Amino acid sequence: MLNQSGQATRQSSAAQKANAEYLTFRLGAEEYGIDILRVQEIRSYEEPTRIANAPSFIKGVVNLRGVIVPVVDLRLKLGCATAEYNGFTVVIVLNVHGRVVGAVVDSVSDVIELGGEQIRPAPEMNTTVDTTFITGIASVAERMLILMDIEALMSSADMGLIDASQQLQ
Repeated sequence: MLNQSGQATRQSSAAQKANAEYLTFRLGAEEYGIDILRVQEIRSYEEPTRIANAPSFIKGVVNLRGVIVPVVDLRLKLGCATAEYNGFTVVIVLNVHGRVVGAVVDSVSDVIELGGEQIRPAPEMNTTVDTTFITGIASVAERMLILMDIEALMSSADMGLIDASQQLQ
């Protein structure tokens, strides 16, 4: 349904993602979904090599078959309460603007297909919190799933992982 506020655009952009597949994962008590096409692989968590003067959410780097991959703890990046690293903690290896980046999450749930009718626009909030990476909220049975644009999150300026010339490609 269209209304005269900015919500019409947000709903149509959520509907454009109709019948897309999402990898779902947990950060604390919340469940998130990212476009499965951005996921390269899922690996068990291994302690990365710390990089001096890196922001706290960048845990360090790992060597992935000869490629040095920066590892970002999404709990810290998104301001979630920190949790213990355990046997369920995994690293989702992503391809973001042609660059390989690892994202630490509490656990991976499953891959689900969502239709446009299941996705609602993200609520607009007038806060200092950056929510531009949230593309929508999906209802799946009794679950609420926060859908995020992982490329937008990983290529944000404060991450420093992707330079401006790579974003334009």
